[in-house]
Amino acid sequence: MSDRFIWDPAAACWVAGEEPQGGVALADSWLLDEGRTIRLDLHRERFLSGAAELAADPVQVRQAWDGLNAALPTSGRWFPRVDLLSGGELTLALRPAPAREETVVAWLMPEPDPRQLPRRKGPELELLGELRARAREQGAGEAVLSDGQGHLIEGAYSSLLWWEGEVLCAVPDDAPALPGITRRVLLEIAAEEGVEVRYALPTPTELAGSEVWFVGSLHGIRAVSEWVGDGLPAGAAVRAPVWQQRLDQLQG
Repeated sequence: MSDRFIWDPAAACWVAGEEPQGGVALADSWLLDEGRTIRLDLHRERFLSGAAELAADPVQVRQAWDGLNAALPTSGRWFPRVDLLSGGELTLALRPAPAREETVVAWLMPEPDPRQLPRRKGPELELLGELRARAREQGAGEAVLSDGQGHLIEGAYSSLLWWEGEVLCAVPDDAPALPGITRRVLLEIAAEEGVEVRYALPTPTELAGSEVWFVGSLHGIRAVSEWVGDGLPAGAAVRAPVWQQRLDQLQG
């Protein structure tokens, strides 16, 4: 099986292609586990919305997305990514998914978030990769981004959630952060179960000793097991296993 595809609008199908050339204007990715994905409809919604903001051909984008079923494998564990390139081409990369991580060591970056387009996934993926590499140099698995006032925003590749007692907390919807799909689904679960949700931009000290999650499509919920960069104590992952089970039940 090829691991690179290009959307052929004339044939209305994905065809095997080479490594794409040109910058990435928009991207989306998700975990595909034995043909099942958690809320792929929300990934589609986010991608189509982003493509519309970029004035991409709406018919071609919808056809390409809806043609994914014919190109994606139905067995195995994968992390596909669809890109809209700066020239308007659509590409698909099939990437094997690594084993799921239940916890993560989080590195608090000493400087503010350097991104220019934090709410769009794609054009700054290379920059985010560099931040993740810096985190690994610090012995961490995720880089935590903050604003100029020291408030935490999100991880380089994941959304920030945390618990204050029985209250699930998240950064505001209009924060300079990617509208994460896993974050959205977890907040929907909270609403369905009557769990109170509070929105805030926390400082690192406000998370000391709390159960903190960095969530995303690839790993689901990763509870912070250690903080690097500020000596914060990490809270126990009391709720994470149960909430991950609720996420897994949504695979379809």
